[in-house]
Amino acid sequence: MLSEKYAGMLNKTSVIRDMFYFACDRAEKYGSDNVFDYSIGNPSVPVPAEYNETIKKLLDDPDFVSIHGYSPNLGILSVRESIAAYLNKTFDMSYGAEHIFMTSGAASALCHAIRCVMRPGEEVIAFAPYFPEYRPYVELADGTLKVVQADTETFQINFDRLKEALNEKTAAVIVNSPCNPSGVVFSDKTLKELSGILEEAQRKFGHEIFIISDEPYREIAFDGIRVPYVSKYYANTISCYSFSKSLSVPGDRIGYLAVNSSAAGADILVPMCGQVSRGLGHNCPTAFVQLAVGKMIGKTADLSVYERNMNLLFDAFNSLGMECVRPNGTFYLFPKSPEPDAKSFCEKAKYHNLIFVPGDCFGCPGHFRVSFCHDTDTVRRSIDALKDFMRKVYPNA
Repeated sequence: MLSEKYAGMLNKTSVIRDMFYFACDRAEKYGSDNVFDYSIGNPSVPVPAEYNETIKKLLDDPDFVSIHGYSPNLGILSVRESIAAYLNKTFDMSYGAEHIFMTSGAASALCHAIRCVMRPGEEVIAFAPYFPEYRPYVELADGTLKVVQADTETFQINFDRLKEALNEKTAAVIVNSPCNPSGVVFSDKTLKELSGILEEAQRKFGHEIFIISDEPYREIAFDGIRVPYVSKYYANTISCYSFSKSLSVPGDRIGYLAVNSSAAGADILVPMCGQVSRGLGHNCPTAFVQLAVGKMIGKTADLSVYERNMNLLFDAFNSLGMECVRPNGTFYLFPKSPEPDAKSFCEKAKYHNLIFVPGDCFGCPGHFRVSFCHDTDTVRRSIDALKDFMRKVYPNA
């Protein structure tokens, strides 16, 4: 018999992916230069030459077993040591290699973290707007995702609603800063208040409540803003990182999970991840990719194009009456739709070859996400197309 759980998910496909596939079809029909696909967060800047050269050298290494053979389930020790040393130096932490688990990107790290700290029937809290895949990550582990609605004026945490959401079933809270889709960075003040609330909730309910910090955009920050390191504020934190955005290598599927050394169960959480892998069929990322990123810890691609693109689009949307909280990082904007129904707006826009994602799937109706992973010339041309679309379809906006 077929699994009813997964068959049922066929009717709940990713809206982001659906819009991306639509954009691909339009590009086939109208030419890729004439379709402005702002749907998917696929990094567009060149991979650092050093990373490519490192991979070439690894592939030419005569010791093919260490390059192409199985690596340890928890990840290659030298790479885990390098990551721990970097985090300690950069954020004044106290990680050891025993607190680092290598994963196939941040998604894998999140799935492992959720399964390690949440029991079936428990709840994980996310703050809207949130990355929609959090829902299957939690629900497929037999938990419930509880969404705290957004403060749409700032996209900082709505603490009154958080306090209402916390209960004896709360196992974890997902924090995503800089945030996909709003681009907002949670401030020092926000994280201190969050930490205090969760410390009080732990005492009240008599068990640990973990922060699972989703950090793939940590290095993409604008206007000179420093992105606070969440684990510095709260001991029971598991940080989930991906090299996809910082090195522009999403297809290489490489990241890690870092357990705060002061967290409850810090000595067993990474070995527990190894056991979670047995059920997920994860069994560690590709060995030579681990070794390659091990040489690139703390280095990034040239990410400056994202801030240029953000400034152009932020000004354009605001000039057209689509208010937008200024992003502090990522490569996303999250403007207000010119009509209350953002799905209707995105449906109209896509037939003018402007592909956006409605905010409904991020838990925030009335907004839409713009992923500006493009060269700046494409962004400039898209602004002309956007202005033309707005004149024709929303002349009174």
